[in-house]
Formats: sequence, structure tokens, C-alpha cells
Amino acid sequence: MSHRQRQRLHPDVLKLGMVSFLTDVSSEMIFAVFAVFFTTVAGASSALLGLIEGLADFSASSLNYLAGWMSDRSGRRKWFAIAGYAFSTSAKIILLASSSIAALSVFRVIERLGKGFRGPPRDAWLASLSDKKSRGFAFGVHKALDKTGAVIGPLVAYGLLSWLGESASTYATLFWVAFVPAVISVLVLTRIPDQPGVVHEREGVRRNWHQLTPAFKRFLLPSAVFALAYFSLGFILLKAHAVGFGMTETVLLYALFNTTCVVAAPWVGWLGDRIGRTRIVLLGYAVYAGLTLWLVFASSRWEIVVVFAVYGIFYAIDESQSKAFIADLEPERRATAVGVYNFVVGVMYLPASLIAGALWAVAPSAAFAASTLLSVVAIGTFLLMVPEPAQSA
Repeated sequence: MSHRQRQRLHPDVLKLGMVSFLTDVSSEMIFAVFAVFFTTVAGASSALLGLIEGLADFSASSLNYLAGWMSDRSGRRKWFAIAGYAFSTSAKIILLASSSIAALSVFRVIERLGKGFRGPPRDAWLASLSDKKSRGFAFGVHKALDKTGAVIGPLVAYGLLSWLGESASTYATLFWVAFVPAVISVLVLTRIPDQPGVVHEREGVRRNWHQLTPAFKRFLLPSAVFALAYFSLGFILLKAHAVGFGMTETVLLYALFNTTCVVAAPWVGWLGDRIGRTRIVLLGYAVYAGLTLWLVFASSRWEIVVVFAVYGIFYAIDESQSKAFIADLEPERRATAVGVYNFVVGVMYLPASLIAGALWAVAPSAAFAASTLLSVVAIGTFLLMVPEPAQSA
């Protein structure tokens, strides 16, 4: 990418990326050990773990529309983002006070509420810091910093457990250490100047929805279809285990996925700015379709390694460039649009995982084949529904 491209990156993009980095270091330190701690140390059942994880996924998307509407109604970005980050940070105090099953369950669910509340205002804020020619690069850089935290957090947790040993006191120490970067992230965020949006004071939820552009609403349909194809990464980890990877090696595969995402995110953002956001979103769908089709037949370790590396590239496209695309389609009500998008795909993830789980019980290849088919349908739907302005971007 050119020096001129790097020059167009607003310094506050890096600051917001640092906030996400610190938050992810904190959260991923905890989530890397949460399942084991919840079931072995606290003594919860695996069935309860599944229920809590499902509730956590739902809570992460439940407040998206509300947060986006409130942010667009007031025109404020910063203080809604601060509220979301501060809520997630405050939830971690529960871990410092108690390690009971009830406390851990409450923590896991309400911590994700903070994520759902901060996302739309922050993404709208991020979009306002870049013009259309560099927006994809800005979102890509932010995602790279965000996922860097997801790489470092588990490594810090691994280091603490290796150094101090696996015990209840070590986990308590880990939770205290994780709390520190979460607090720092909120402090850093308070020092970044706000970028207010257009105020829509008299706009209720119903009118707010009707004011969203038809182009954005058409984009929701292929997004929902693709979300049905987009099942949990856990199924790909199961495939790796079936091919012959041990537990420790699957952790390394997860690290490979995150690392590839970190490296690829700025580059796919730059590519989206060059070739157009429509093509980069379609590329993400196509890459995912190719990966799932490959997984139908993959039977060797080297194939799985390549799949995880390419999956990181897909994730970089899907997680950052879809938000940049939405910002192009919805110039005034960006927080609402991101909130609606996150809510729609978040709701679809639940049946996606249920379908994948049911098909996996029949045959793992059936789950991947169904995902490939749905991805192709999503591509066709996108080509039919995509707005003309996006096609010429």
C-alpha cells in the first residue's frame, strides 16, 4: 500500500484500535480459560456451559439496534461507546468478587451486553474518521489491532498458568491481571475527541427504521442468508481434531487463524478501497464457500493448516469490510444501520449453529456442504439485491 494511503489514516483510528486491542487482551485472557474454569473449578455441567454461551451470543446482539438508534438520535458516538466499554469492564468485577457458578454465569452474559452496546456507535465513529476512498483501510487497521489483542490475551493466560500452575488462586490472579487493560482501555477512550453525527432528536424507533436507505435494507437479505452458512469456528476445530490434531495443536491452529487475520485486515481494506466494497464483500462470501467446500473433502493435516490460514483472511474481510460497506450505503444513520445489521446476523447465528450441529450428527461433510450451498445462495442474492451505487463504487 502506498505512503499516500497510510497518510490518509486518521490518528484517532489508531487510538480506537488501541482501545479495542486493550479490551481484547483483557477479554481473551478470560475467555481462553473460561470454559475449563467454569466446568472443572466451579463445577458447572457442560450443558449449563452450552446454555450460558448461547445466552452470551444472544446478549451480544440484543442491544445493537437500540444502541445505534440512541446514538443516531443524539448524534453522539463517544459517550455511548464509553458506556459499552465501561459496562463490560465493570462486569469483570464480578470475577474478582466471586467464582461461584451463578456469578460466572451472570458475568458471561452481561459482559457481552457491553459489547453489543458499544459496537454500533464505535463503528459509526470510525466511519466518520475516513472518507470513502480510505474507509476500508481504516476498518481493516482497526480490525488488525483488535485481533492482535485476541492473539496476545490467550498467550498471557497461557504464560500465567504455566508459571503459577493451574489452581484456583492462579485463576484469581489471572482475572485481576485481565482487569487492568480493560480499565486502561476506558481511560484511553475518554481522551479521544468525539466525532458527532447528524442529530435526529424527534426520530422514534419506527420512523428511524423507515428513514434507513432502501440500499441498506436490500443488503440485509443476503447478509441474513450468509449468516445461516456462517457456523461456529468450533466445528472447524472439531474437523481438525478428527483429522488428527491434538488439543494443544488445535490451540496453535486458532492462533494461526488470528495471526492471519491481523496481517490480512489492513490489506483487504486497502484492496476494498481500490476495487470497490461490493467486490470485496462478494470475495468474502466466495472465499468462505470455497473453504467449506474444501472441508467436505479435506483429510490431511496440511489441508487443515491452509484452511485455518485462509479462514483468517475471510474473517478479516467479513468483520471489517461489511461495516465499511454499510457506512457507504448509510451516510447519516450509520450507528443504526450497523446495529440493525449486527442484530440480524446475530439472530441468524443461532439457527445456523443448530442446523450445523444437527447435520454434523449425521455426517460432518453434510454440515460443510450445506454451508457451501447457503454461501452460493447468498452470493446470488447479493448480486440480485445489491444497490447500483455500490456496484459502481
